Amino acid sequence: MRTLVTGGGGFLGSHLVARLEEEGDDVVVARRRDYDLTRYEDAERMFTDARPERVFHLAAEVGGIGANRSNPGRYWYANLMMGAHVLELSRVNEIEKLIVAGTVCAYPKFTPVPFHEDDLWNGYPEETNAPYGVAKKSILVGAQAYREQYDLDSIYLLPANLYGPRDNFDLDSSHVIPALIRKMVESSDEVVLWGDGSPTREFLFVDDCADGLLLAATRYDGPDPVNLGTGVETSIRELAELIAELTGFEGELIWDTSMPNGQPRRQLDASRAEQLFGFRARTALRDGLARTIAWYRDAVEAHAR
Repeated sequence: MRTLVTGGGGFLGSHLVARLEEEGDDVVVARRRDYDLTRYEDAERMFTDARPERVFHLAAEVGGIGANRSNPGRYWYANLMMGAHVLELSRVNEIEKLIVAGTVCAYPKFTPVPFHEDDLWNGYPEETNAPYGVAKKSILVGAQAYREQYDLDSIYLLPANLYGPRDNFDLDSSHVIPALIRKMVESSDEVVLWGDGSPTREFLFVDDCADGLLLAATRYDGPDPVNLGTGVETSIRELAELIAELTGFEGELIWDTSMPNGQPRRQLDASRAEQLFGFRARTALRDGLARTIAWYRDAVEAHAR
């Protein structure tokens, strides 16, 4: 099958592309340097160039709490426009299947744990990432509307926080795991962390997420959003201590409580994914972190040569 992957040169996209190529797909990788998907003309040219039968929409502008606080307008606009253009052009080009990656940030700030897909509309997202979460959630509305009016076979998945090899380790825009790994590998003295360490998150290894995307693409055709996760809740303090252990960091962890915690708790109910298309995450957090740390150290060493 000829498959287009927006964001295919990015973190999750690169892992998915490798899997698709292993399965024999003719894969077209759409990168930001070639197509600015916030511009309809660029998105239209991408579809014309790619001539896809199937589309995975993974492209996003996203980052950690700091990046979300610095770019609320940009993150709302860019993610909304990219998703709207991909939806409309999938309709125009009569795409056989559209798979959209949403975000756990779309859930309300105080969603009961574990997060069930039916709770998605029961409140407003956590303030620091609300513009991003609302923009991505609006694409779910569009996908359901296009299915109803135009028969576009579009599905919407909600992955937990991703991590793994080839993640973004830029401290200005990275998420918590790559940021902690980089800080602890580079420092022997102290590492400053935002908040008090009490918030919880659920972390999904990137290869497991790619598995979930592929399973959903071949086995699921429904309108309802579906969580992709592990079902395991980990506090930021526990995460920091585990990364310190795995990196050999022996310095001091300093919690800056003047900075925001973000959403208090996150844990997904992943039972719908298992029931509908047989997805179950396979990688334990300790194992995934060890693999990510090893990859980062190898990448730093290779860059230094």
